[in-house]
Amino acid sequence: MPATQRNQISMIVYAPALAGDDGRTLAVVHGMERARPGLRIGMMISDEGQLIPLADRDGAVARESSRGEMPPLRSTDDDFRVSVTGWGIPAGLCPDGRAQFEFHVALPLSADGIAAAAVLLEAVAENGRAFWGHATPVSAAWDIARQTKNLPGDLESPPRGLPVIKSPGAMSSPEIPHRLGWLNYWSAAAAGAIGFPDPARDAELLSRARRTASGGWVVRLTDAPLDLDSSAHLDALLRAYERFPEIGGRSAP
Repeated sequence: MPATQRNQISMIVYAPALAGDDGRTLAVVHGMERARPGLRIGMMISDEGQLIPLADRDGAVARESSRGEMPPLRSTDDDFRVSVTGWGIPAGLCPDGRAQFEFHVALPLSADGIAAAAVLLEAVAENGRAFWGHATPVSAAWDIARQTKNLPGDLESPPRGLPVIKSPGAMSSPEIPHRLGWLNYWSAAAAGAIGFPDPARDAELLSRARRTASGGWVVRLTDAPLDLDSSAHLDALLRAYERFPEIGGRSAP
């Protein structure tokens, strides 16, 4: 299930729509398990919230993928609860009218979850062949979500002086990230669309970034998980929005 609690890290990764059973949902599960040794995603979460052990996990994921969906799955370890699911988003709600698939992961906001967040984000995004994605503590993600103006009559200003960003369907390209987070995955196309990296301007971000196998980037905005009650963290987020005006459709790329 998507992360909703303050003691969780919310991870959302935006990828092209599934093309039948193109193998990406299962590749994401396998990639997560490789990225975090000891992680075993072997249970399904029922509509009633019950955990169901899966004797044939791979088969269940493949069957749902052929229908354009991903079942809600959870790790078998109660001490490190990780869930992953996904669903398609209709073209009319997506940038440039191109349907997408969203992967949603929930991690504990604990020492183990914080340590694993970057490698799991990279695993989900790379195996899902994503455009972009982020991993952000839920408390900060709530405020960041309030930046989006979905209706013209919405006059409420975003919290904490954050900039207004367009709704996803109003953006020109799925390669342009819709918003920032604590950990940011930018595919090679997304990085190119926003002009990252510029060695002269991005030295600080590059010190907390790493290149992925596909040529994308995982960029950590702050060393510790993003906490917008911290003036230093809020300043880092505002500086990043100022550096990348393309993010959120605030200027033409």
